[in-house]
Amino acid sequence: MQEEPSLFILLSSVIGLLILSAFFSGSETGMMAANKIKLKNLSKKSHKGAKRSLELLRKPDLLLSTILVGNNFANILASALVTIIMIEYFGGSILIGSVILTIVILIFSEITPKTMAAIKPESFATRSSFLLKIISFVFRPLIVITNLISSSILKIFNLNAKDASDNDNLNTQELKTLLDESGALIPKQYRGMLSSILGMEELVVEDIMIPTSEIIGIDLNQSPEMAKNIIESTQYSKLPVFKGSIDNIEGILHLKDSHAFLDAFEDGNEVKVFLLDNYFVSQSTALMIQLREFQLNDANIALVVDEYGEIEGLISIEDIFKEIVGKFGNSRTELEKEFIKLKDGSIVTDGNSRIRDLNNFKDWSISEENSKTINGLITEHLDQIPQANLCVEIGVYRFEILEIDDNSITKIKIKKE
Repeated sequence: MQEEPSLFILLSSVIGLLILSAFFSGSETGMMAANKIKLKNLSKKSHKGAKRSLELLRKPDLLLSTILVGNNFANILASALVTIIMIEYFGGSILIGSVILTIVILIFSEITPKTMAAIKPESFATRSSFLLKIISFVFRPLIVITNLISSSILKIFNLNAKDASDNDNLNTQELKTLLDESGALIPKQYRGMLSSILGMEELVVEDIMIPTSEIIGIDLNQSPEMAKNIIESTQYSKLPVFKGSIDNIEGILHLKDSHAFLDAFEDGNEVKVFLLDNYFVSQSTALMIQLREFQLNDANIALVVDEYGEIEGLISIEDIFKEIVGKFGNSRTELEKEFIKLKDGSIVTDGNSRIRDLNNFKDWSISEENSKTINGLITEHLDQIPQANLCVEIGVYRFEILEIDDNSITKIKIKKE
């Protein structure tokens, strides 16, 4: 007659199975919670565990099947052994054995290992990947069968396990959220720059261009002395040169040629030989595309035109860089000079101020869909050139025009109701 296994062997087997169950439970949490970016970074450093983990995660259905088959096998076999122990050695108290086993599995094979894996998922994933790969090979026939049945059921709900990989792709807003949540991992100034770069895909040239009313340039109809003063006081390395207005653009002056240009201008000679050719871009060009165009054309300044070819403004590569790194110096101080706060919470500013800058400064949401400046917004709303001492309400914002000069608002008070 075959000898029954001893109590020691049975208990040892149950403990071993519970350890195996804990391994599978921790591996499941570790693998699913592991940051793939960190794993990819480790794999670039020839970390074998990270490479194995990524290989397993490429087929999440097979990985989960391996873990669940192993986990259920360990738990069911442990339950069977506990049943034998209770029948053979404790008078058949199967219910008590089931309750005790359930508590032990929950504490030592589920909650504890999964909590440990959640705390350090990458470490758990890389260390468990070796054994998981072996188990997936051993259980391959059973896993294939269970996956075929599972895939058939998923098709009923119009689901595909391969779509799980799409969850790794983040859109722009999700990437911005990831940056905001990165905390001290990424310095604040770098987070701002990265966030600006991500936000640039939503911007077009018109959003950051210098409007024609604010363009600083050299008017050939004015005196050479005026041209000299502009050259000496400008912060730009290149200036547009025109006759009368920017619509009659002659070219772009690089300041390295300013001495020769001024000599020719004072002598009444032709100055166009000292000017760079005009470079025109559409106001609807995406900012990232325009940055690339500047590189391809070896240019760093361009005149912005609308769909009719009319000049609407000017943009330089420096303007794009400012969008990324912010204005040089204290940008907040500059905005406080442009947007003067009053005690009642309203703002006094110039009509040529950009709506986008005001929204960022006050965390407002004034529409800039059709107009980029306050002047443009008021004119569009009234469908005529505004008059002084006029007050209009657009949405929850109240605009009170205080001063007008040459049909342009020079002082306006804005308050959110």
